Amino acid sequence: MELSFWEKETYFAPADVAIIGSGIVGLNAAIHLKTSSPKLKIAILESGFLPSGASTKNAGFACFGSISELIEQESICGTDVLAELIEKRWKGLQKLRGILGDDIIDYRQLGGFELFKTYDKILSTDCVVKIEHYNKLIQPIIGSEAFKVNNGKIKAFGFNGVESIIENRYEAQIDTGKMMFALIQYAQQLGISIFNSCEVEEISIDENRPSVKTRQGNFRSNKVIVTTNAFVNKLIPDLDVTPGRGQV
Repeated sequence: MELSFWEKETYFAPADVAIIGSGIVGLNAAIHLKTSSPKLKIAILESGFLPSGASTKNAGFACFGSISELIEQESICGTDVLAELIEKRWKGLQKLRGILGDDIIDYRQLGGFELFKTYDKILSTDCVVKIEHYNKLIQPIIGSEAFKVNNGKIKAFGFNGVESIIENRYEAQIDTGKMMFALIQYAQQLGISIFNSCEVEEISIDENRPSVKTRQGNFRSNKVIVTTNAFVNKLIPDLDVTPGRGQV
C-alpha cells in the first residue's frame, strides 16, 4: 500500500506504546496507561475488523466460580492462591463496572444456580459441606456470604431429577458486545488510536526500538504489549504458552 507523506506522519508516527490486540485485555491495558499517563501516545493494532478473539465470544458471565469449581481449583492451587484469584476476579469486575457503568454493559446480578442431579449425590454432599468454608473465604472480599442451599427452586423452576441446588446470589451477566463497543469508544475518547484489519506479522528491534511489521506498514514504538492471549505464539514462538480449549 502506497502511503502519502501526511498518512505516514499522522498514522505511522512513532508511539510510546504499541498494543497488539484490541480485546478486553488490550483495551484495558491501553485505558489504564492513558489515564495514568495522559501524554502517552498509544496505538492498538487489531487483526480483525472487530476484536477477533474470545472477548466477544464468551458466555457473558460475571462470576467467580461455583462451589464445585472452587473445590477443584483449591485442590490444584491451594486456599491462599484461590482467595487471591477470587479477589482479582471480583475487583476486576468492579473496576469494569466503574469505568463503563452497569447500564452500558447491561450488567444484571440475577444470581446463579448449580444443579446436582440425583446421580450427583456424592458431589452434592461434598459441595454442601463446603458452603461454610467458601462463604468464610469470600466474605472478606465481597462483604457478605454468597452461597446457600436453595432446594425450593427445584419445584419453582420445574426441574425433574434434580437432587439439590446451591445458589450464588452474586453471579451476574453482562452483554459482551456492548461492553467491547463501550471500551472501544472510551479508549478513542481518551485519544488512543485503534487500527482494525491490521494484522501484525512480526515484532523486531530496529535501531534499539521495537518495530511492529504489518501489511499496511511498520509501526515503531518505545514499548510493545502483546495481548493476543491464545494467539501469542504466532508473534513470540519461544514463549511456553499453550492455549486451553474454550467452548461456548
